[in-house]
Amino acid sequence: MQPKIRERGFLDGQFLIAMPSMFDANFARTVIFVCAHSEDGAMGFVLNRPQRLTFPDVLLHLQLLDPDEAIRLPSTAREFQIQAGGPVETGRGFVLHSDDYLSDSSIPVSDDICLTATLDIVKAISRGEGPVKATMLLGYAGWGPGQLESEIVNNGWLTCPAREELIFSRDLDEKYDQALALIGVSSAMLSPDAGHA
Repeated sequence: MQPKIRERGFLDGQFLIAMPSMFDANFARTVIFVCAHSEDGAMGFVLNRPQRLTFPDVLLHLQLLDPDEAIRLPSTAREFQIQAGGPVETGRGFVLHSDDYLSDSSIPVSDDICLTATLDIVKAISRGEGPVKATMLLGYAGWGPGQLESEIVNNGWLTCPAREELIFSRDLDEKYDQALALIGVSSAMLSPDAGHA
């Protein structure tokens, strides 16, 4: 099965790393994986915010599981990580995953990472048949036309190519510093003030 092909924007597959000047509580000290970027705007997922819901909670809410069946879920499903993906449509679930799982609704967002937002992947994960690497995110981060570019110019974000191991890392508390390390920066080195020549 071939995934849907779409033209990629220059920020697709990049990390956005919040600068100290980012005072919006939704994005302070966040790492965001940009999945779609075009002249129409951008969409991405916060990768380092925990979510109180568990995967069995999601299955129960979607009525894909009876309460007495939760104990019989494969351990990979019981322990499957759910994260808060952003402030937009927080009741909607998305699965970022490795490209070893594809359905008609899977969209490639980089060479090795796909996005699926349909029940088929949720059901596959619940049976222990999902992708090797995956994380579910509730909600997303979105920007209108030119908004993200403006925030980058105004010292709101650093950018760098995304790394798969960081996307799927379960250590949410360390992701911010690990993302900064990818570009040779520590949080102590960052200034909240933009430099202008």
